[in-house]
Amino acid sequence: MSSTTTFSLREISARFESALYHAPFGALCCTSDGSVSWMNDSLRRMLACASDGLRLLDLLPTEQKNPGAQLLQELFAGERGSLRLDCKLDPGPKAAAWLRWTGWRVCAEPPADDAAFFLAEDVSEVHELQERLQQSEKLQSVGRLAGAVAHDFNNLLTGVLLYSDLLIMGLDPQNRLRKYAEEIRSAGMQASGLVRQLLTISRPTVPTPTLLSLNEITQSMCGLLSHLIGERIRLQWVLDPQLGLVRVDASEVQQVLLNLVLNARDAMPHGGQIVITTRNCDIQIIENKLAAGSAASLPYAMLSIADTGIGMDARTRDRVFEPFFTTKPIGKGTGLGLATVHEIVTRSGGLIYLESELGKGTCATVILPQLPTGVFDAADTEIEKKGTRE
Repeated sequence: MSSTTTFSLREISARFESALYHAPFGALCCTSDGSVSWMNDSLRRMLACASDGLRLLDLLPTEQKNPGAQLLQELFAGERGSLRLDCKLDPGPKAAAWLRWTGWRVCAEPPADDAAFFLAEDVSEVHELQERLQQSEKLQSVGRLAGAVAHDFNNLLTGVLLYSDLLIMGLDPQNRLRKYAEEIRSAGMQASGLVRQLLTISRPTVPTPTLLSLNEITQSMCGLLSHLIGERIRLQWVLDPQLGLVRVDASEVQQVLLNLVLNARDAMPHGGQIVITTRNCDIQIIENKLAAGSAASLPYAMLSIADTGIGMDARTRDRVFEPFFTTKPIGKGTGLGLATVHEIVTRSGGLIYLESELGKGTCATVILPQLPTGVFDAADTEIEKKGTRE
């Protein structure tokens, strides 16, 4: 036989007030003139302030005070049943950056005692993601614009190279002017190579994995990377001539290398050194200890980018591959670079990890599975057969 517990109106009111006071969201009551008569603990933590002598409009940023006053007036005048308002808190040591206010009128007898009840929700993460998304869309637009400009610039360079060739052909090898024309052509070829790399990286393409050496990609980007990092940073290459082949998309590897080098550059505002290394390595696959058998190893190709920059603490290292996470100031980074690198590497069957300490620089290491020799030979044989049939 079940029993029913009954509460008096006063007990219900006390329980309801206690629930609101300890609720995980902010709550307050205010009078028609906006004076705050009650506020719960959660809202005090969000605002980092006390409720004594506080007015609702004091909680709004300057640009929203007048619209907020108008909405409150309409609420108490019965012209609207409720209101919702997102506001950005003034700079300061507050727990929340954005609050979403939802308020409604609570009628009383006499009407002069009417009050408004407001709930406040911390929507800082929502607005941060919106800002990041807008920044990402802006970067995509800039990328498309850069691609269009690079394409037009490449057309201009074609004319420069053509006329350089005509000048060289019309000048005697002993003519000192021929040397100048050859220098013009050499500079035009270098600029054309940079433009091609920019076009390759900026174009959205479907990944087309092919057999290649990471050495080829790193060497082809030497000129572009040297221009991007500036004169205060020394770029060093330590490439293994016996590096094995991997099956990846060339433009995606360029994105990986570009993002990692640019992050290394940003970590050295006063200059330093970046060392790009490639070598062969093995990863050991350890079987279940309860099962019979021994450990085996698989061949991988390693690409590492080490810098002498400021480094990272453990908390930053743990979050560095999260989308939209960045330690750079607003407008300096989107938090998408390393997330993109992680996605490309893992999709290609590889791994990426960081070693870093504050004041001791950072080393980003990418390892990609090499194509076994037998598979490589079989692929070559199939290509030769296909060519013979054609």
